[in-house]
Amino acid sequence: MVLTIKIGEKGFTIIELLIVITIIGILLTIAQPTYKSSVKRAKETVLKENLFAMRSAIDQYYADNGSYPMTLDDLVQKGYLRSIPKDPITNSNTTWIIVPPPDPEESGVYDIKSGSNEISLSGTPYSDW
Repeated sequence: MVLTIKIGEKGFTIIELLIVITIIGILLTIAQPTYKSSVKRAKETVLKENLFAMRSAIDQYYADNGSYPMTLDDLVQKGYLRSIPKDPITNSNTTWIIVPPPDPEESGVYDIKSGSNEISLSGTPYSDW
């Protein structure tokens, strides 16, 4: 098989290629902020789910034992959680802030909050969730 190039057939010119590259660049520039906010929104959703699961486990532990767990590891050891979930904002499972019970006679883990000092898309700090 022999390749032959007919006279008069042309490829793309440099100008045409530059125009296409410029259009792709403009589209990427427009899409980038949307992508970043989508990633942040997804992390916020995961944080809400993790907080809900851990708070539910703390409540179940209290209902079963009549006291709050002393540490988050107690929830894992007694089977209320498979593992301590990661805080998606800090990307660590050791940055959770433990809130003690309001009653000074009780001790343990009453509530849990994110250890992040960042601000959410809604304008509230993650540590207030």
